[in-house]
Amino acid sequence: MAEIMNDKDDDKVRLDKWLWAARFFKTRALAKAAIEGGKVHHRGERCKPSKEPKVGDELVIRSGFDERTIIVQLLSGVRRGAPEAQTLYRETPESIERREQAAAQRKAGALGMQTDGRPSKKQRRQIHQFRDNQDG
Repeated sequence: MAEIMNDKDDDKVRLDKWLWAARFFKTRALAKAAIEGGKVHHRGERCKPSKEPKVGDELVIRSGFDERTIIVQLLSGVRRGAPEAQTLYRETPESIERREQAAAQRKAGALGMQTDGRPSKKQRRQIHQFRDNQDG
């Protein structure tokens, strides 16, 4: 782990590269696209992929249904194993609680919304017929 902090190139690392190294995204291109798409915020504002994160920075990262608030602990531009990548950041307790609550709500909501799958051809015709009657 001491290697991570002593690399000369890691004094200044791009945000997209750090997010990739911290394993938030599978590729650097996906990290860059997420940043440009407004999924990563620093101090409540959108960032650029070239932003240089600093130790202690608080980032909000949206990915799918989840929104994580993390604090940068270490800088690294090298992607390593997941246990080592998790040392690069710390997720805030509020963020963990919010994510767990949202996951529980999604799970509870999914249980009440069971379907038989895709509608059959006959059911699709009935749906189209019903819609046409509603419009006219």
